[in-house]
Amino acid sequence: MEEHSNQVCRAVDLTDRDIYEAMRDIPGYLDITPGDFREIYQVAFRKALERLQQPVAVADIMTRQVVSVGVDAAVVEVARVMAEHGVSGAPVVDKDERAVGVISEKDFLTLMGAGEHRNFMEVVAKCLSAKGCVAAPMKRQTAGDIMSAPAVTVEPDATTAEVLTILEQRNINRVPVVDRTGRLMGIVTRGDLLKASGRRGAP
Repeated sequence: MEEHSNQVCRAVDLTDRDIYEAMRDIPGYLDITPGDFREIYQVAFRKALERLQQPVAVADIMTRQVVSVGVDAAVVEVARVMAEHGVSGAPVVDKDERAVGVISEKDFLTLMGAGEHRNFMEVVAKCLSAKGCVAAPMKRQTAGDIMSAPAVTVEPDATTAEVLTILEQRNINRVPVVDRTGRLMGIVTRGDLLKASGRRGAP
């Protein structure tokens, strides 16, 4: 990693003109030579690269206040909870708060007649051409009936890089974070990963 950092630093090496202009733009008197300035810059740049390359644990970025639903919750209740909280997916937990699955908009769309790509407009078209509501058959079902199971989960010491790999490989948007017994601790979404990336890049 250090070799890569040095290569990047050399790739953006400051010229003497860059240094003199930078020192001229800084208010006040600087008791420092251009050579010192160059060395400080390169060390600081290398330290910044090292910081950005450090793995971040899931525990540091996960959402702890998780919107979850019980495995026996009626589908209509699940839809209401997700709508009220503005989430597109939620972990499904058993009576011991262990994550047993995940339910998402995709699961609803599939049961409402969406095709392979789970296209919402496909559901709309089917609804408009049907005599009754295409969601009606779901009324007697529970979260456990339509959830994706088993839940794809990670433990809090997993890194953001590991989570991103899971999301990409599984083509999912979120993973519940659980302890060693499977109890729900939090959740990490693609949005959380993007926010974490932005924070690490900030000064």
